[in-house]
Order: sequence, then structure tokens, then C-alpha cells
Amino acid sequence: MAKNATGKIYIGVGGWTFEPWRGTFYPDKLPQKRELEYAASKLTSIEINGTYYGSQKPESFARWHDETPDGFIFTLKGSRFTTNRRVLAEAGESIERFMTGGVLELKDKLGPIVWQFMPTKKFDPADFEAFLKLLPKSVEGRKIRHAVEVRHESFRVPEFVAMAREYGVAIVIAGDSDFPQIADVTAPFVYARIMGTEEKEKAGYSKKALDQWAARAKDWSVGKVPAGLDAVSAQKADGKARDVFLYVISGYKTHNPAAAMALIERVG
Repeated sequence: MAKNATGKIYIGVGGWTFEPWRGTFYPDKLPQKRELEYAASKLTSIEINGTYYGSQKPESFARWHDETPDGFIFTLKGSRFTTNRRVLAEAGESIERFMTGGVLELKDKLGPIVWQFMPTKKFDPADFEAFLKLLPKSVEGRKIRHAVEVRHESFRVPEFVAMAREYGVAIVIAGDSDFPQIADVTAPFVYARIMGTEEKEKAGYSKKALDQWAARAKDWSVGKVPAGLDAVSAQKADGKARDVFLYVISGYKTHNPAAAMALIERVG
């Protein structure tokens, strides 16, 4: 975790259970039950994808909390049963079920909740605003941060950006992918997912690309506007401290931990 006078930068990967990481990222003969402990010793955050596909036991969240060091952060994918529906305004019960299903067992290690939408989901202003109104700002006294990952071109409009900003919800910034990039900062934190790791690069990315993403993370953390990203509206530096969550996802997944560690070294 990189500290500066302003925001903190958290960098990691999606999940920690991936067979090709055994012997490449994880040491040979490391027991599988210790993989999270090991990953958390090398990374500063992990995005949990399993929560998108189904509910997890409260005991699992509590165990994940206990197996990771102080200062480590988990971000969670919100349930697909919440986002993969025709009428988002009807998602209230599903959101409540997710938020009260044990996620608070992560305690101070609970980071933003990411609500991911299908690439076919188009922007319906009234319905999407109804969804944003349903997202709780706190649960049982714990502040909750939300991010939305929208992947249809119809969201690349000022109305959506203004709406996300009004509700303090971050728009996930897609890097190195075919998804539309909306690099507008709309919340007190920034959430980015970069997806361009390659097999030919030992650390997933070239040194130039790693330097570039590390510089962007540092710019976001001090309220500057990073270069080379595609925003909907004109961006101005505001000097505000923001925590930054940056995940190396997809691409050549075997190299993703190496890329994340290389970024952590650069922002440190």
C-alpha cells in the first residue's frame, strides 16, 4: 500500500485461486489453504469475484479477514442476480440480501462493492438512477462505497457521468480492453481494472506500460488528471485526496500477480 500526503493506493488481482499461479506466483508445495495468506503478503488488495456468482458464508468472510494483514483490503463484486435484470429499480431486496449476507465480517478490510453490468445492458436514465438510489451509503454503521462497471457504449454520455457523481458512485475505469472507457472521476475514490497483460512480457506489461499505470494511480491519489485516458467530460485537477483501487484482471492471467507486484513497487 502506497501512502502519500493524500490518498492510499491499493493494487491487486481478481481472486486468489487459479491453478496456473501454483509454481509461478505461489511457491511449489504451498498448501492451497495458505494461498490467500501468501497472496496478501505480496499484494495490497484482492477483488473477490465469487460473490458475483453466488452467496458466501459469513464464516468465509471472517476467515478471509483473519488470514490477511492489517491494512489489506478486499473489494467485492456485487451479485449478478442484482445487476442482470431488466428492471434495476426492482433490485432493492437483492441488494439488501447481499449487504446483509456476511460481507461485514470483513470489518475494516471491506473495500468498495463493484456492481458489474452485462455488455448488452444499455443506459436507461430513469431506471439506472432508481438503482443508484437503492445502494446503501452505510450498513450497520459501516460506511459502504460503491462502484459500477458499465460496458455498453450508451453510458458514455454526460448525463450518466453527472448521475454517478451526484450519488458519489465511482465509474470503473476500463484499461486495455474493448469495453468503453469512462475515465471521469465521480467519487471520493477511483476504481480501475486493467486487462492487457501479455504472455510475452514477464511482468505482464512492458516497463513503459507499468510506469504509465503507476503514474496514473499516483495522479489519481493526489487529485490530478492522468494523461492518455478517455473521459466523457473535461477533467480538471482538484487536488483532492482519493484512495485508488487498481486491479490487474483478465489478459494473460498467469502474469497478473507479477504485474500487480511490479505496480506496487513503482507506487511505493
